[in-house]
Amino acid sequence: MNVLILEDQIHTQVWLENIANTAFPTTAIKTANTLKEALHLITLDQFDIALIDFKLPDGTGVELISKIKQQTNNTLCVIISAIGDDEQVITALSKGADGYMMKDQLEPLIIKQLQQLLQGIPALSPSIARRLMYHFYQTPPSHTAPCILTDREKEVLIQISQGLRNHEVAERLNIAECTVASHIKSIYQKLNISSRAAAASYATQIGLHTPITNKWQ
Repeated sequence: MNVLILEDQIHTQVWLENIANTAFPTTAIKTANTLKEALHLITLDQFDIALIDFKLPDGTGVELISKIKQQTNNTLCVIISAIGDDEQVITALSKGADGYMMKDQLEPLIIKQLQQLLQGIPALSPSIARRLMYHFYQTPPSHTAPCILTDREKEVLIQISQGLRNHEVAERLNIAECTVASHIKSIYQKLNISSRAAAASYATQIGLHTPITNKWQ
């Protein structure tokens, strides 16, 4: 497990290293104090998880996420910040963040949510999840998005919004895993999103829900 930590405060950086080592015992960790250092590190190595502060001396963590997602969609990127206003959270998720956690969150919960990332579950602090729900509660549902998705894409969106991984979606829908990946790529392009966390938020916003009777069970 290769982990990248981008954090300009040294004591917080050490704290995140301890968290990463606890969450993933066999971990190789690289640290960066600036956006420039982190951008250089991703040219030298590929990371499984990146723990990223939002505000940095020379930019924002979102810039790193955008660059990582351009190179590969395999790195799980999580913002860990002291600030979680709506604009910041939505910006991070729309650029491909797989999670957004607050630094004042209880350490055991941070560790648990990082571990759940490997199961396809977005890492969102409870306070952030509540803010997202309130944000979309205040935002009228868009009826355009569901129309531009095919029926199969809607089914796939519902499944990945529940945290299912590609092979699990394939099993539920009785289709090939490569077909699931193709549908997800199409969904991301149509909805202009780039992460499962954003997909989950979007599914809630546009009113897509799992049917009460599940035909795949």
